[in-house]
Amino acid sequence: MAPAEKSRSAEDAREAAAFGARLRRLRQASGLTLKDLAERAGLAISTISKIENDRMSPTYDVLLRLAAGLAIDLSALLEGPAPAAVQSLGRLDVTRAGARLKHPTGTYVYEPFATGLTRKGMDPTFVTVTARSIDEFPALIRHPGEELVYVISGTVELHAEFYAPIRLEAGDSVYYDATMGHAYVSVGPEDATILNICCGTGGVPPVELPGAAS
Repeated sequence: MAPAEKSRSAEDAREAAAFGARLRRLRQASGLTLKDLAERAGLAISTISKIENDRMSPTYDVLLRLAAGLAIDLSALLEGPAPAAVQSLGRLDVTRAGARLKHPTGTYVYEPFATGLTRKGMDPTFVTVTARSIDEFPALIRHPGEELVYVISGTVELHAEFYAPIRLEAGDSVYYDATMGHAYVSVGPEDATILNICCGTGGVPPVELPGAAS
C-alpha cells in the first residue's frame, strides 16, 4: 500500500471511531438502549452495536435511519447536538474548504456542507467515491426524496435499479428519484469526487433492497 493510501486509511479509521463514539453518546443522552434505537431506526441491534464499536461504517441510508431513530437532524447526528433554537429567517452557514469533516463508509467518504444549520431543505455533501466494484455494496442504497449528483473530478459509474450502468465524466450530472436503488463506483485511475445534493428526505427511514445485510 502506498504511503498516501496508508495515511488515508488511518484517517478514515479515526473518523469512523469518532462517529461510533458520537452515536453512542447521542443514544445514551436520549435514554435509548440498543434495542430501542434498533426498533426506531428499523435496523438490527447488531448493526448499531458494530457501528458504535467501530466494526462497521454506516452507509448514507443507514445514517438516515439512525437520525430518524434518534429524532434528530442528519447534521446533528454527524456533527453533534443541534442548537436549542432554530432561526428560519435569514439563515446562513459558511463551510470553509479545510473545515469539512470526513465520514468514511467503506465505499464513500462523505464531507457534509452547512453542518451548522439544522432542519435544512436539502443535504449537500462532497463525496469521494472509493468503491471500485458494485460488489462492495451489500445492497443498492435507497432513501426518501430526490437526488442530484454532479461529477467534480474523475469518472464514476452509476448503478441504478431500473437502468443499465451509466458512466459519468467530470462535468456530467444526473438527477433521479432516490427511492430507486442506486450506488456509485469509481472507474478511473483515481478516486472520483462528486457533489451530492439530496432533498425531501424528511427524516423518513429508508428501505433497502431485498437481501441487504443487517
